[in-house]
Amino acid sequence: MTLPATPSTAPRPEPAAPTPAPSGPEILTGSGAILRSLEKLGVSDVFGIPGGAIMPFYDELMASTTIRHVLVRHEQGAGHAAEGYAAASGKVGVAIATSGPGATNLVTAIADAHMDSVPLLVITGQVFSTVMGTDAFQEVDIVGITMPITKHSFLVTKPEEVPATLAAAYQIASTGRPGPVLVDVTKDAQQNRAPFVWPSKVELPGYRPVTKAHGKQITAAAQLLVQSKRPVLYVGGGVIRSGAHKELLTLAEKTGAPVVTTLMARGAFPDSHKQHLGMPGMHGTVPAVLALQESDLILSLGARFDDRVTGKTSEFAPNAKVVHVDIDPAEIGKIRFADVPIVGDARDVLTDLIPAFSEAARDGGPDLSDWWDRLDTLRKQYPLGYAPTDDGLLSPQQVIERIGKLSGPEAIYAAGVGQHQMWAAQFIGYERPHAWLNSGGAGTMGYAVPAAMGAKVAEPERLVWAIDGDGCFQMTNQELATCTINKIPIKVAIINNSSLGMVRQWQTLFYDGRHSFTDLNTGAETVMIPDFVKLAEAYGALGIRVTKEEEIDKAIELAIATNDRPVVIDFVVSRDAMVWPMVPQGVGNSSVQYARQHAPEWEEE
Repeated sequence: MTLPATPSTAPRPEPAAPTPAPSGPEILTGSGAILRSLEKLGVSDVFGIPGGAIMPFYDELMASTTIRHVLVRHEQGAGHAAEGYAAASGKVGVAIATSGPGATNLVTAIADAHMDSVPLLVITGQVFSTVMGTDAFQEVDIVGITMPITKHSFLVTKPEEVPATLAAAYQIASTGRPGPVLVDVTKDAQQNRAPFVWPSKVELPGYRPVTKAHGKQITAAAQLLVQSKRPVLYVGGGVIRSGAHKELLTLAEKTGAPVVTTLMARGAFPDSHKQHLGMPGMHGTVPAVLALQESDLILSLGARFDDRVTGKTSEFAPNAKVVHVDIDPAEIGKIRFADVPIVGDARDVLTDLIPAFSEAARDGGPDLSDWWDRLDTLRKQYPLGYAPTDDGLLSPQQVIERIGKLSGPEAIYAAGVGQHQMWAAQFIGYERPHAWLNSGGAGTMGYAVPAAMGAKVAEPERLVWAIDGDGCFQMTNQELATCTINKIPIKVAIINNSSLGMVRQWQTLFYDGRHSFTDLNTGAETVMIPDFVKLAEAYGALGIRVTKEEEIDKAIELAIATNDRPVVIDFVVSRDAMVWPMVPQGVGNSSVQYARQHAPEWEEE
């Protein structure tokens, strides 16, 4: 007899426990570790171009959903774009290249970043470690090449070394005095696998940047400020790098002292402020140059007494005591003896110096009325200006001034190197930091277009101009293709004087007008080689040519309104225009000349 089925009263067996996930760190290829490290560091944008020795990393990068890769047309463009990205945003810029010529093409941008204290992380591929030293295909000792122009250069030959090395490189680049750091990774290190172990803390023996100044030095500086009759706040790029512009404004207004901002510090202090005298140096304003020269106290903040500022060093500010504030102890006393040396971050130092000055000035601050009478007289006597051209071509100063007026202080302006760089520093009003990008220390032609591209990637909502010369533009204009394809709508203003303008100016002044090999044949001649409008169109950009004064504003306004592609405006300007004021190389700043007609028979030393 078959009995009906009844529910079993026996206990059900427990379901099998899931197989536990393997414990321990994830196993990644070295190239996967590079990508994971960049993600952990918060990197969102990189600039580069692939090649054989970096190909494993690019294979990983292709699958990333958090990092945008901008494929440039030349490695130098990647380096300058990473610089522009860093200078506009304050973040670390990242550039990537393969071994050999890919890596060496980055050297100019690395040197540029080193001179101007720009935080860069540069990642290069290297040949297999087993063939290093054999002159293998595209083998170059890029670590050795870049050691003098980086904060540090690393060689990675094992995949397990990747996370800690990149973490260290990022920290070195972004702390202390910012600068470029190179990480060279062999191809086998990229291909082999190892556990990915992210360091909980980066330990760098011997690397201890000092940011907080000694209290006694702060007190001494405050006392000198109170006692001074002719003080000047000499502001360098370190104020921008440290984010100290608000503290600088507070100190300036408390002391009542005049402020000068170097080429690298334009925007650190508002141009519109009544205490601002402009830019000092070879092509600085007369009030700024003579204020330093006649001062009895220079408070140097994040500046390094560059030769373009001091002129003949032995004649610079002969009666001034110096308080030198810099995060890099190697800079203090290197050029000019510091009566009060202060090693520290500009922002931290100013934060301490403001109350110290208030305390020292309890019984009354310094009386600077006579000093300001002198400076105001200089401002009235030597205002920035320019004369109409004699050849009927556009005035370059007017063009640049109108770009600044129509674009405003919220825009970003990246300049190449030469006359147009100086005019852009002089005739655009800078009211905020990170608005002015240029190659200061290295003076790199070709900087503007890729730097503007990088700035636009970092700050996509801002209007970004590359103000370039016809010589500079021809060095890196291929990055217009990058801009068009990646929808990076920068504006390029070519100040086209058909020559290497600054070299031509020196030839006019110092070589009896012998213009040796400086004519470029790009503007005023019958044949324009190249035709910049056609070149722009070939790259998918809007090309405009301006030859008449009444066309200037319309062209600028059209460029500002065009945001579906890059814009290139070819402004055909006079080749005889010169940058004034000027202190020739090798003479003292007291020899500053306001215009050509006032210039003596200078001789270079």
